Amino acid sequence: MPDNKKMVAAITSMDEDFAKWYTDIVKKAELVEYTSVKGCMVLRPYGYAIWENIQRVLDGMFKATGHENVCMPMFIPESLLQKEKDHVKGFAPEVAWVTHGGSEKLEERLCVRPTSETLFCEHYANIIHSYRDLPKLYNQWCNIVRWEKTTRPFLRSREFLWQEGHTIHATAEEAIEETERMLNIYAEFCEKYLAMPVIKGKKTESDKFAGAEATYAIEALMHDGKALQAGTSHYFGDGFARAFDIQFTGKDNKTAFPHQTSWGVTTRLIGAVIMTHGDDNGLVLPPDIAPVQAVILPIAMHKDGVLEKCREVMGQLSAQFRVKLDDSDNSPGWKFAEYEMKGVPVRIEIGPKDIEAGQCVIVTRHNREKTVVSLDGLEAAVTEKLAEVRGGLYANALQNRENRTYTCKELSEITAALESKGDGFIKAMWCGAEECEDRVKEQTGVGSRCMPLEFEKVSETCVCCGKQAENLVLWGKAY
Repeated sequence: MPDNKKMVAAITSMDEDFAKWYTDIVKKAELVEYTSVKGCMVLRPYGYAIWENIQRVLDGMFKATGHENVCMPMFIPESLLQKEKDHVKGFAPEVAWVTHGGSEKLEERLCVRPTSETLFCEHYANIIHSYRDLPKLYNQWCNIVRWEKTTRPFLRSREFLWQEGHTIHATAEEAIEETERMLNIYAEFCEKYLAMPVIKGKKTESDKFAGAEATYAIEALMHDGKALQAGTSHYFGDGFARAFDIQFTGKDNKTAFPHQTSWGVTTRLIGAVIMTHGDDNGLVLPPDIAPVQAVILPIAMHKDGVLEKCREVMGQLSAQFRVKLDDSDNSPGWKFAEYEMKGVPVRIEIGPKDIEAGQCVIVTRHNREKTVVSLDGLEAAVTEKLAEVRGGLYANALQNRENRTYTCKELSEITAALESKGDGFIKAMWCGAEECEDRVKEQTGVGSRCMPLEFEKVSETCVCCGKQAENLVLWGKAY
């Protein structure tokens, strides 16, 4: 049976104060440090290593589907930003402006990019002339600035890291197919590599991206029952192409406007991992993105042969896994707590008696179960345990989502469910009227998260007005 004793007393219990628990983890696990600029953070080596692993996996998935990386400027001239009115209106409150270059006032203000659609459009207008130039499947990894009023590490900051894909196609059908493809890639990544179940859906008209014809998203449920938008994929139609006069000559020798998409995920995924899998002892990391997948801890390190055997095991495992050997003079108890805090998926303990028996003890982080395994064939045992961690994390997260998903047919049922069972996803039908969408949020506190693509009709009528309804909406409180 797992040992449920709380090892790290310095972390606030999530049941006591979830927000404080989250802040404790990002600080004590050494993921971030605050800076003198409000809303901006230092990504410390351990936090950045998690992002590097996310980046490595996703970048491979993008390239496998034909995408190429590019790098756009950080600054956008105000006149360029103004070309797509709906787009600029959506981002205007969050834009940071550069007004001076050195001591001289600029003739035109420069926006520090909140997103790069306008820059890509300017570039496309210069390089696309014929159907032979299409499609362009581009992505960039960069930083973004949005002047948020309320900030929290990873979840909402004024500067953050992300990837933004921008593609342009000859036909609407190709662009829509790309939008859906990337949504599916995000969902696959979250479920396979982050062990985080997600629901794929389409945003309502009032909640779609500024300038988009349609926005799709993946929604995850955190441990406390609040939703987190983990990724988005947008279909733009030819609206941006018309605004920026991007035209191409087709096979029929006629000119046409191309169709565009954009899609992105951010360092917010790290916050999602913390709030999906973390516990009162700290981080619990899925093996695929963990900076250290297995840590080797010598027991009675001063005894002859212990450190030598640990080094031998380190060499044995390091070709296949990200492994660390902690040969510091800290006590074993301190080390146990430290690597619990940092969420290392597997801990390997080796002491004199283990060496004599040709074995070691493996402890899995997500459930703290101990297993005695032979040192012969240790690679297979570690592989099995890492898969066990990933599977256990996914199962726990899915169970939490199922326990916190409520089907409601009337507004009073939403309120009753939230009061008696706590926050979670609400499945309820909607007639499509924006005033009903607004009223649900005003009266219950839950907003529309998405219209799930896997459709399920839970009633015949709108949860708000009682009229005929065809749209199932997933509602919830969100980060």
